[in-house]
Amino acid sequence: MFEKCRLFGLLLCWSFFLTANAGDHNSSQAGASPLCFDPASYAAPVIQTHNFSHPDEFKVRNGLPNFFRKVSNGKAVTIGYLGGSITRADNQYRLQSAKFIQSMFPGIKITGINAGVSGTGTDLGACRLYDQVLKYNPDLIFVEFAVNGAFPDGMEGIIRQIWKYNPRTDICLIYTIAAGQSKSYAAGKVPENILKLEKIADHYAIPSVHMGLQASILEKQGKLIWKSDHPMKGDTILFSADGTHPLEAGGNLYAEAIARAMLKMKSHAGDVVRPVTAPLIADNWEDAKMVDPLSFATFSPDWEAIDPGKIESLNQFSGWFPHVMKAEKPGSWIRFRFNGTMLGIFDIGGPEAGQLELELDGVSMTLKERSQINFVAGNDPADPKVINRFNRYCNNRYRGQCAFVKTKPGNHTVMLKISSEIPDKAKILGDKQQEDISQHPEKYNRSVFYLGKILIRGEMMK
Repeated sequence: MFEKCRLFGLLLCWSFFLTANAGDHNSSQAGASPLCFDPASYAAPVIQTHNFSHPDEFKVRNGLPNFFRKVSNGKAVTIGYLGGSITRADNQYRLQSAKFIQSMFPGIKITGINAGVSGTGTDLGACRLYDQVLKYNPDLIFVEFAVNGAFPDGMEGIIRQIWKYNPRTDICLIYTIAAGQSKSYAAGKVPENILKLEKIADHYAIPSVHMGLQASILEKQGKLIWKSDHPMKGDTILFSADGTHPLEAGGNLYAEAIARAMLKMKSHAGDVVRPVTAPLIADNWEDAKMVDPLSFATFSPDWEAIDPGKIESLNQFSGWFPHVMKAEKPGSWIRFRFNGTMLGIFDIGGPEAGQLELELDGVSMTLKERSQINFVAGNDPADPKVINRFNRYCNNRYRGQCAFVKTKPGNHTVMLKISSEIPDKAKILGDKQQEDISQHPEKYNRSVFYLGKILIRGEMMK
């Protein structure tokens, strides 16, 4: 299994827009992190679980029977971690929990999959699920999206995709929290966004872990500071520097919650096949996917296929995108056809990024903005006509990003064109980020588009 992952690119950068707030899909890039990892090689001590117990920390429901049956039979297993920046990082629960599970079964070969993409929600998660997790045939998948983009329709789509691919794959929902939400747990309540995900977990009888409960109670007791720029004195635990992304001590608390849940579920072993029953949300994202543009799209002559691994500024994206389609000339277009209700792009932003115009079925569309990455195609002249691929996080850095455009159901012909209008990048960056654009205006006075993947809900058409 480990060698198989190497073939798909061992050293991948699962960095994406680090989030500072719940629902935020934007921030700076981070360093490279391997796709496949070996929990046994993680140098830190195995976490301890004896110092906390609470009846509401996790719900077993139907447990993880197939995973525990397989390891009890001495067979190698693969654990996938699907989530955002807290999953991607090496000191924020993933490695700690994986090493604890390895310690439970010291003679079993366990391979981990790091499908953490910072700042992303269940929408992009549902699109990238197959390419970044399912094709490696995981036995267990932890799904973490509570801090940003905890959309129930996307979460249900992820669950249904997993069980359509393999009804024996076990799933566990894990809930991280941001600053302020700890007060809900400390008061004996559950944050509203997590309650919505719990309805999905109940519907499918999937276990779930409230990883922030212990830290919330410690904070109430004065034993933990949730956010600070300064180290703590004495035994006080500093959870995070930014209010969201745990430091190592905070990551250990998250991982301990998973460890306690795993110990409880260990006795629930068996061979269970889950039927994909009627959905809780009719319009869930089980039809979401991402595809290679070269397999389905046509391009104007101005485009070139580039290998991001051979370009210093883009090589961190080589694991996501074996090739990237690049164009800069205004009017350069990409065309594809699909049957469905949503189209999207998974691309790379940077100082030179420009704007895109959309034609749908031969008609120039306006775009009603529902969020920074979500739009609705229409014909209201009051709405903007471009999708801007440059934002304040593109200041002298390159970042993965995505955008979704909702359409009416049906067969559609899509044309995306590079706009001749360059956005006001200095205004977008703001007063505090003017140094690089002032010193190197030539980098910013361009309209480049780097396309990695096409996103859709539905089916591609030739």
